[in-house]
Amino acid sequence: MSMKIGDELSKVLKKTYEPDTLVEMPFKRYDLAFKTDEQGRPYLLFMGKKDERGQIKGERFGRTIQQAPDGTIVKDFWENKGKAS
Repeated sequence: MSMKIGDELSKVLKKTYEPDTLVEMPFKRYDLAFKTDEQGRPYLLFMGKKDERGQIKGERFGRTIQQAPDGTIVKDFWENKGKAS
């Protein structure tokens, strides 16, 4: 069974963070790590449990953001890309 991004996690991922960084944080019973783009928006998420080496074992998600020429967001969704190890 694969994990899904729920409403509470979506709120965390809609925030803006430091651009071009890897952000790590706990979320409920999971460990999260996500990479941000040049505008500070998360675009790659690893969600699961950290092992002894600090690697997250769980699921990997990718974000698709499409913007119109005027900068408004047309599409913004997360897709499960499979296992993270």
